[in-house]
Amino acid sequence: MCIRRLFRSSHLQWAWRAAFLKHSQRGHQGPWRWTHSGGGPYRAVIFDMGGVLIPSPGKVAAEWEVQNHIPSGTILKAFITGGENGPWLKFMRGEITKEDFLQEFRRLCSEISNTSVPVDNFFSLLTSEQVAKQFPVMTEAITQIRAKGLQTAVLSNNFYLSNGKSFLPLDRKQFDVVVESCVEGVCKPDHRIYKLCLERLGLQPSESIFLDDLGQNVKAAASLGMRTIKVNDPEAAVKELETLLGFTLRTVIPNTRPVRKTMEIPKDSLEKYLRDLLGTQTTGPLELLQFDHGQSNPTYYIKLAGHQLVLRKKPPGTLLPSAHAVEREYRIMRALASAGVPVPKVLDLCEDSRVIGTPFYLMEYCPGLIYKDPSLPGLEPSQRRAIYAAMNRVLCKIHSVDFKAAGLEDYGKHGDYIPRQVQTWIKQYRASETSTIPAMERLIEWLPLHLPRQEKITVVHGDFRLDNLLFHPEKTEVLAVFDWELSTLGDPLSDVAYSCMAHYLPPSFPILRGLRDCDLTQLGIPTAEEYFRMYCLHMGIPPTENWNFYMAFSFFRVAAILQGVYRRSLTGNGVAWESQLEGPNQLLPWRPTETSEGRVWPESLRFH
Repeated sequence: MCIRRLFRSSHLQWAWRAAFLKHSQRGHQGPWRWTHSGGGPYRAVIFDMGGVLIPSPGKVAAEWEVQNHIPSGTILKAFITGGENGPWLKFMRGEITKEDFLQEFRRLCSEISNTSVPVDNFFSLLTSEQVAKQFPVMTEAITQIRAKGLQTAVLSNNFYLSNGKSFLPLDRKQFDVVVESCVEGVCKPDHRIYKLCLERLGLQPSESIFLDDLGQNVKAAASLGMRTIKVNDPEAAVKELETLLGFTLRTVIPNTRPVRKTMEIPKDSLEKYLRDLLGTQTTGPLELLQFDHGQSNPTYYIKLAGHQLVLRKKPPGTLLPSAHAVEREYRIMRALASAGVPVPKVLDLCEDSRVIGTPFYLMEYCPGLIYKDPSLPGLEPSQRRAIYAAMNRVLCKIHSVDFKAAGLEDYGKHGDYIPRQVQTWIKQYRASETSTIPAMERLIEWLPLHLPRQEKITVVHGDFRLDNLLFHPEKTEVLAVFDWELSTLGDPLSDVAYSCMAHYLPPSFPILRGLRDCDLTQLGIPTAEEYFRMYCLHMGIPPTENWNFYMAFSFFRVAAILQGVYRRSLTGNGVAWESQLEGPNQLLPWRPTETSEGRVWPESLRFH
């Protein structure tokens, strides 16, 4: 990220927002670009790195400052201090070492903020594996570009690490050319570095498309005759790139990807089963993709003879008897559909493992929107409030189902749900305990002494949260509720509290993105208390005096889950874990980092 001219600019405030704080303000007009006259077929796409392929330093810095109580904008001001002779630009040109840079940068940040700033911590976060991950949408776009015979390149303002290698957390095999400022001794927006990249590609400027998130870098490329895209959001940028190239760069079905090697299923036997089930003799290949969602029970998109289906199966391997119970998911969704709850329409349950290796069930594919970030970026405050209200209403609808009339009277034990849950999770925690954690000990003592009296027995979802809901593309209406594998009969307030956990978690929490540092009033999102009062109003019940208990138990449950993950990492068991019914069932997407000191887990997963 080159900011060499920001200190000269009369539009510093604009540059600040555009270059470093764009994550907090999305332009309603979408991405803009500088263009040139003339044209011709494009033969290469050139990508900036930070802010285009991986998260921008500005986004990382802004969140880090909030979490570490550092005055906002400290990092940015230190970046631009000294201009071209400042430590940041010298570092990017490879003129000073990482150690010299950090020493000078620490001094600048401390002077700017009048406090000690742990810049080493920021730099470690910026270059860590958990942060510096390539955006999946960009990975897929590059794959499609190269499949069409076009070249790809990285043109990045970059720096050297202590080991003498440049910071490039990318697979170099994706690119025909890699040009880095620290290697070449020159930074964008200097025309020389663009010309060097074009020379190595063997192209004229008009034959390339250049993507960058900084306006001055985009303007410099456009002045040379390159077609450009100003990146504010990777997904929007890929859409614009598709328009320029004239072919799709994304899987048509959102939130899907090619089937993972470890999750492949036999297509021939599946196709025969589907043709018998659907009664179709139409020729044509079976299309199979895997959803990013549904990591516990692998979930697939299927297209065959005009039918669009979703297949959900048990994972491969030896499982506990009640773990990954797709049979229960099928049963509950079929019952709830008849009761008016928005769920996917299930078509068939196959318990014969000979077909694809495990039991599975099929449902109709329903297009819609899944909101993975609870802060709902890019929406208006009124839209955010409406989405949370719709989420609240559908939870009330679930809890209002007459489970006896729906044929679910034997779907779970009646009564004492919370006492059983507390004891179950205490046992789970003790079984995976590796050292004494005072906070957990206090909860283990406190929870059994403050058990609430269960006022009502209802169907409970067990994992009710925003990203388990499918919304209508144009209206704030829930089309379907997903992931019923933890459902049972129990205390409905446990669902309400669990759905509010995001309010108390930081945005960087890996198991569930949070809202803790967000201004909910400005965003238009109801607070946890408002959300709970909304639920009570819809259900016609008085607010409970035990709300804090339900929240405390929700956090204890997640802490026990992650303690189990940590324990398994120590024994070399990876991250897959199963549990009994009413417990966690999913494959977590995190992997420990292998170091000379053994396996290191992300900081947010360590409870010791």
